[in-house]
Amino acid sequence: MSWILAIPAFLSLAALTSCVSSEAAAPDPATAASAPANAAPEVVAVEEVAPAPAPTPVAVMNTRFSYSGELTQGGYIRGLAPDGTVQASLGENTLDIAEDGTFFAAFDRDSGGSIALTATLETGQLVREQLTISPREWQIQRVNIARRPGGSSAAFRARRQPELDAIWDARQMETGATGWTQDFIWPVKGRISGLFGRQRIYRGEPGGYHSGIDIAPGNGVPYVAPADGVVVLARSGFSLEGGLVIIDHGGGLNSAFLHSSRIVVEEGQTVRQGQHIGNVGSTGRATGPHLHWSLKWHLARLDPLLFVGPMN
Repeated sequence: MSWILAIPAFLSLAALTSCVSSEAAAPDPATAASAPANAAPEVVAVEEVAPAPAPTPVAVMNTRFSYSGELTQGGYIRGLAPDGTVQASLGENTLDIAEDGTFFAAFDRDSGGSIALTATLETGQLVREQLTISPREWQIQRVNIARRPGGSSAAFRARRQPELDAIWDARQMETGATGWTQDFIWPVKGRISGLFGRQRIYRGEPGGYHSGIDIAPGNGVPYVAPADGVVVLARSGFSLEGGLVIIDHGGGLNSAFLHSSRIVVEEGQTVRQGQHIGNVGSTGRATGPHLHWSLKWHLARLDPLLFVGPMN
């Protein structure tokens, strides 16, 4: 006879349950051995990420003229040409553009009410701006007499022509001076005996206008350079101007000083603003001692008063 040992069903389930629970609760031997209860938490190194570089700024092209000054008859402007300018002009006059793009330009005493400022760029683009030039009230004297007939003797013309040639040649010189960038000062202070632009009208026929400003401080008073420049003419004995000094301020701008009793500079000499260049006199065609100061930009005649303002 065979005997079969009967195991109670509840005992078998309990043993099975106990076995499963023991496996789930048992720690991993490796973990238990390497991680003490009081061990510090593990620090995980995080790779640093470099910040993205700032974007390279994009250069903004200057595509227009900028300028300031006296936009009136006998006035001027100083300005900055558009980027990439290869040639620029005011009306028919070509502008001298400095390496930094700056320039000087001016308006004749009889300038019309509008004039074009243009630039040709490297790209071939044409930049054009129309400037409005305000008119001025000139000191006009109307006289009811006929104007004297023009003309002069052959002897005077023969003497005068070399003087005119010397003045013309001096004013065409390009010395690279940069005095045009400065705020001008008075060459001498004294009574203003003649204003720029004044004119006589003879029975409706206009005579020539006064091309500069006359200052009468007294005979022999020293006068100075109103701005930096290079002496391009310094001679005595001119039939009308007498002792004459012309200074190139660069940019097509120059000063002339007439009727000097003494000249203390030489042609080709560089002078600084405020430097003594001569003494007031009455040489040439003058009715009394005074300094006639005139300014020209190419062929345009300018009012010195607009460069220096009222005399203090």
